[in-house]
Amino acid sequence: MSDVSDVSDRSERSDLSDRSDLRVLVKQVNWLGDVVMSLPALRAVRRAYPLARLSVLIKSELASFFDGSNWIDAVIPYRLRSGVGGLRDRAALVAELRRRKFDVAILFPDSFDAAFWAAMARIPVRAGYIRDGRGLLLTHGVRRTPASLKGHQVHYRLQMLAEALGITGDATEYAPDVGEGARRTMQDWLAQHRRGSGRLIALAPGAAYGPAKEWPVDRWAGLIDRLSQRHRVESILVGSPAERARCEEVAIASGGALVTAGETSVGELVALLSLCDGFAGNDSGAMHVAAALGIPTVGIFGSTSPERTSPLGPQATVVYKPVACSPCLDRTCRFGHYNCLRGIEVEEVERLLLKLTTAV
Repeated sequence: MSDVSDVSDRSERSDLSDRSDLRVLVKQVNWLGDVVMSLPALRAVRRAYPLARLSVLIKSELASFFDGSNWIDAVIPYRLRSGVGGLRDRAALVAELRRRKFDVAILFPDSFDAAFWAAMARIPVRAGYIRDGRGLLLTHGVRRTPASLKGHQVHYRLQMLAEALGITGDATEYAPDVGEGARRTMQDWLAQHRRGSGRLIALAPGAAYGPAKEWPVDRWAGLIDRLSQRHRVESILVGSPAERARCEEVAIASGGALVTAGETSVGELVALLSLCDGFAGNDSGAMHVAAALGIPTVGIFGSTSPERTSPLGPQATVVYKPVACSPCLDRTCRFGHYNCLRGIEVEEVERLLLKLTTAV
């Protein structure tokens, strides 16, 4: 598809690490939780090419995640419309990447689009997993193995880097950076809206994937009331704009909770969670951020597998009640009973959360 220059030989990675003129692009994944789980791989790329200009290509709505990451030289946000507008957006994106003259593209998503954009941008080295019919578009393609599909997902992209480019990393380097501006913004917000001065617990009752990840509304409301009435803990409901309605439903069903879902950027969400004393939430992006920040975190799992996507962090635990059909990985329960979620009681989440928060 394009010429492969002398930098494409994977045996020359050590030579590339000394090049101060090297331009490296990492195409980031498309979901917040996956961005957190890819951080060890991204940090490994930074260490492998310490003198290079490192750029991250990421969806606009996730770009602020890297506001506090001064070890990244450039964040390139993009947005794709549907229809004809989307075709124009893709063409403009390819032109922008070509203008920046990247030497290496490391593709964390497995999509055809990611490889196609890199190839059309004439980036000589293109590394990623061979999936979605994109093998011919990669110069350093890696085939998935049974080992790459087992264990925690944090290892998935680290294995690709090791096989494609000889880059090794540390799976424990998952902590997000908190932007100071975002931290001040959220400190001011809390000062204006908090009702008390006790412990503050963030709750994430939504999940973009679907209802098979969502603990029932009445359970969330019960948890909020127990935390408030028994332990004088204030709750704040976090999430994306799409999860705002569910958060408001939970707030109304309970005795009351603060709601920030849909009001914060991703960078502000990271900052807000860093200011909280604990977190409980469905398997979601917010769960991964909270755990990676090191705050006490309880992750509630339904259709998904804790073996693959459990929260990473020294103070993180999960609640998982596997039934005969789980983990199914479906968005909705094919049987309509959601027993994997309904089997989780309010008292259990309350007990785990308080055990973690009082131990810190």
